[in-house]
Amino acid sequence: MSTTTATPLAAGSSGAAQPQSAFVAYLVENVLRRNGILLAFVVVIIALSVWQKKFLSPSNLTNLVLQYSYVLILALGMLMIIVLAQIDLSVGSVVAFTGAVAAVVVVRHGMPWYLGVAAALITGLAVGAWQGFWVAVVGIPGFIVTLGGQLLFRGLAQLTLNYVSLSPFGGKYYGISNGFIKGWFGGTGFDVFTVVIFAVAVVGYAVAQWRSRAARLKYQQEVAPLPLFILQIVIVAVVAMFYAWRISQNRGLPVILIILAVFIMVYGMVMGRTSFGRGVYAIGGNLLAAQLSGVKTRWITFWAFVNMGFLAGVAGVIFSARMNSAQPAAGVGMELDAIAACFIGGASTTGGIGRIGGAMIGGLIMAVISNGMQLAGLSQGIQPVIKGLILTLAVAFDLWNKRRTSVAA
Repeated sequence: MSTTTATPLAAGSSGAAQPQSAFVAYLVENVLRRNGILLAFVVVIIALSVWQKKFLSPSNLTNLVLQYSYVLILALGMLMIIVLAQIDLSVGSVVAFTGAVAAVVVVRHGMPWYLGVAAALITGLAVGAWQGFWVAVVGIPGFIVTLGGQLLFRGLAQLTLNYVSLSPFGGKYYGISNGFIKGWFGGTGFDVFTVVIFAVAVVGYAVAQWRSRAARLKYQQEVAPLPLFILQIVIVAVVAMFYAWRISQNRGLPVILIILAVFIMVYGMVMGRTSFGRGVYAIGGNLLAAQLSGVKTRWITFWAFVNMGFLAGVAGVIFSARMNSAQPAAGVGMELDAIAACFIGGASTTGGIGRIGGAMIGGLIMAVISNGMQLAGLSQGIQPVIKGLILTLAVAFDLWNKRRTSVAA
């Protein structure tokens, strides 16, 4: 007896062709649409590895997470804002401002590194509360509020730094983005600890996916056929373990990768398993219906912007630690990278749709494409052109998919 709830068969199908028809229909209408971003990620990696031989080198794969981790952090918060059918254009400026505050505390005044981190996070929370108030309480669209915030906080960053860079941080603050864990379990030619940590993470992912599938079956919801489900797990496992093997041959497990993994797990649970996360999706899907259902729309919107400010503070710490300095021009264009990560990962331009996993894969696609262009030595003028085309195509695909689905319905 099959444990898979398949897509209903087309009228008129019969006999042995029915299972195959159902399988193909599910593959086309669900797997390629829902998991197409994962397949696209794998294709991009293969293409770049063929185009640039250095792409899969241990040092480059290590630098990949060091250079783009802050974009993934921003994408976690941006996804929540986009699902609410809002936007935040100020995060790049907030990254610069919070990094500047941390530099003043640690570099200029010589205080401990953790006070600089705390100051940056508190500043980010204050910025988020400021913008959340205007959006949630006053009712000004997020686009307008954060456009003003982009100018406001960029100016404050410049004033805080007196228009010059402030460096170096050094010590443990610098190690936030540049530290590694290596040698705990030994290993010759590679770090065993790094491989073990990734293996545990892969097993945890597989168990979580299996439990999620079992829960959907329990309530007679549609799930992927078992072969496709297993294939998805295998693809993720192969990519993850290959990455672990390669970076284990370099400097070991980056500290920032552990920080990033914790944030992804926490926000995955918040968006998928809490009333707050369900409220975010309800508001983005239908604001009026959410209000009539008793969802605290203003409160949720306010805290979503507070959260975005907090994550911008985290990104400010990570970026300034990576650069070992705070710069007035830091964060320029980061908001576009975060927005692009969400849209490429499947978030809807009209709100109500988007997944943490999709946003992370979208961010990784932007990261590997940027990295590949740098390895190829493409000019700074060409790189944003290609990124802009990718974002435009992602949004166009989202709109096309919505129209196709509405017509089919």
